[in-house]
Amino acid sequence: MGTADAARELVDVLDADGTIIATVTRAEMRRRRLRHRCTFVIVRTSSGGVLIHRRAPDKDLWPDAWDLAVGGVVGAGEEWDHAAERELAEEVGVVGVELERLGDGVYVDDSVDEVARIWTVVWDGPISFDDGEVVEACVVEPDELIVRIGRDRFVPDSLALCLRFVVDHGA
Repeated sequence: MGTADAARELVDVLDADGTIIATVTRAEMRRRRLRHRCTFVIVRTSSGGVLIHRRAPDKDLWPDAWDLAVGGVVGAGEEWDHAAERELAEEVGVVGVELERLGDGVYVDDSVDEVARIWTVVWDGPISFDDGEVVEACVVEPDELIVRIGRDRFVPDSLALCLRFVVDHGA
């Protein structure tokens, strides 16, 4: 989806309890930093690798940064699972996989206020990123991911919400 199209997309706004209180454009949601729903899907290989990807330079938030989860804003009225499946297909071309729900979370910083649902999928097939939201992707082992996080710029929300599902901090 192009940047202009994304800005016009409708998004549900949530109150502190997670109840929908309004529907606005994505552009307004970003401009006013309104609480909204978003999805995160960690793509793992059957051998335990993690797919990471670099966001396009024209993304409305954290352009050109690496991400350890596929996902995005849930559209107005859209079901959580549908949004996760849509984002997987749009961003990396993964379809027909079973989503395993890992949990929920909230992430708030100076840029966003989001209520998140997190899944994982196992995928050993090809990756394609035809919609322009992703410009590069690769599979890394969890220990290599930690090195990359120290070296490269990653989006902060997926690190805060998803890293615990990827890396065993107790080891």
